[in-house]
Amino acid sequence: MRDPMRERLRAPEAGRGFELHPGAWWLWALGLATAASRTTNPLLLMLLCAVAGYVVSARRTDAPWARSYSVFLKLGLAVLVIRLFFAFFLGSPVPGSHVLVVLPEVPLPDWAMGVRVGGRVTAEGLVFALYDGLKLAALLVCVGAANALANPARLLKSLPGALYEAGVAVVVAMTFAPNLVADVRRLRAARRLRGRADKGVRSVLQVGLPVLEGALERSVALAAAMDARGYGRSAEVPPAVRRTTTLLTLGGLLGVCAGTYALLSAQGAVYGLPVLLAGVLLALAGLRLGGRRSIRSRYRPELFGSRAWLVSLSGAATGAVMVAAGSAFPEALHPQAVPLTAPQFPLWPAAGLLAGLLPAFVAPSPAPEPGPEPTSAREPAPEPSAVASSPVHEEPAR
Repeated sequence: MRDPMRERLRAPEAGRGFELHPGAWWLWALGLATAASRTTNPLLLMLLCAVAGYVVSARRTDAPWARSYSVFLKLGLAVLVIRLFFAFFLGSPVPGSHVLVVLPEVPLPDWAMGVRVGGRVTAEGLVFALYDGLKLAALLVCVGAANALANPARLLKSLPGALYEAGVAVVVAMTFAPNLVADVRRLRAARRLRGRADKGVRSVLQVGLPVLEGALERSVALAAAMDARGYGRSAEVPPAVRRTTTLLTLGGLLGVCAGTYALLSAQGAVYGLPVLLAGVLLALAGLRLGGRRSIRSRYRPELFGSRAWLVSLSGAATGAVMVAAGSAFPEALHPQAVPLTAPQFPLWPAAGLLAGLLPAFVAPSPAPEPGPEPTSAREPAPEPSAVASSPVHEEPAR
């Protein structure tokens, strides 16, 4: 017997009416990125990566753009390896007493003072590089989670009217690369079928001209389709409204940049949030006024429902907890490399990071792939004799 209350609380399957707003995923990921920027503790950073990975594995679809999470994981690992490589061969600004190995040092001219190649490799320098590289890798993991969960086409569709032209340009730019790759593959397959070589400089030069011709034809067809649909037409607004829109938008974007930089820094947490909120309000007001020039209609607008608010607030709560923990647990959030100490595991900042797991339970779950229809559910096909013997009712002519 099914419990009706449990069925009501269960997350629905992602369909036409239950898709989560893509902006909610980006707000959740930005909250996790804010939390990652406030600490260099490897235990908390690995916990944060685990939270993001669990949510992605639970709510990722089978769309092509959802496969980008593995790319960001590899990119974060590459950043960590490169950071350790530079710390090993080029030295570290952190002094240390535990020497691991002494490399042959390359003599440099006087104008390169402060830079060295080789020399002593200390454990403190490598630990400092590990903390720093892991922090950047966690930021890349958060951005990769947003890219894997948020549909880019729906995100561009939900842009305000003032950014309509920019959104269309981004969509066209995003579709150019896949079409180019498809053309190259098609032409190389055609060359292989004709018994010609599909590798080498000569084949690339011979394939390049048809690819360029196809890109030009698509551009002309796209321009004709956009012109037929009235793209670029705008309503007339007074000059005062245009100037006010420009001032509000520029001022709001500057405020957002300044507030974001202050939140990511260690000393600007006090004034960063008010500046960020003021910038967001000014930018929204400017975009609202700028949308008066757009005379287009919107089909099936994206709704920011209750589940989207829960997802966004979970990311905001994760970032807020780490910002508040910066003053309460400064040593635990930023373990020292000199002298070498084992990183601590603060409990309530770690519990705040676990709040980022909420989207794995409240966001709509991805719809399962349609499988083959069971044999028992299929209707048997009528026999030819039965079809031939069935009477045909014709409508009398009027």
